[in-house]
Amino acid sequence: MPRSKRRFTSTDMSTNDEDRYVPKRVRNSNSSRRNTRVEEPQSFSQKRCLAWFREYTTPDDPDTLDPEGMEKFCEDIGVEPENVVMLVLAYKMQARKMGFFTKDEWLKGLGEMQCDSVQKLQCRLDFLRCLLNDPYQFKAIYRYAYDFARCKVNIEQGSSQNGL
Repeated sequence: MPRSKRRFTSTDMSTNDEDRYVPKRVRNSNSSRRNTRVEEPQSFSQKRCLAWFREYTTPDDPDTLDPEGMEKFCEDIGVEPENVVMLVLAYKMQARKMGFFTKDEWLKGLGEMQCDSVQKLQCRLDFLRCLLNDPYQFKAIYRYAYDFARCKVNIEQGSSQNGL
């Protein structure tokens, strides 16, 4: 035999709005996706990405982000320049020189990650950190970092001292 519906008496129902009984149908419809508008993030724009790059370059060399621009960039994204995530970012951009990003490296790396603003890159920082957890990615980043951090002057001095 099916249960009968519970009937509320006037003593069960309080006059406060917070304590009032709300039917399940009303509760669910208020939280449904139909009634809420979810804004889709803007798609990647190479033009926006290039304009973002120009914020960190100097008029003397508009195609290279130098160490001063790198400091401002790190400050804007909320990451210390010494943080390992900057090394992973340099790996994703395939930067050839430490402390510098060229326009092509910037567009290629951030284009692959679909980042053309500070907010989008900040959302991807955890993804960049997680790359270090994958053994294959870690190995690739480690090899890149080793060559990236090696000072070319020391290599030349060492080879001249050894008579090579």
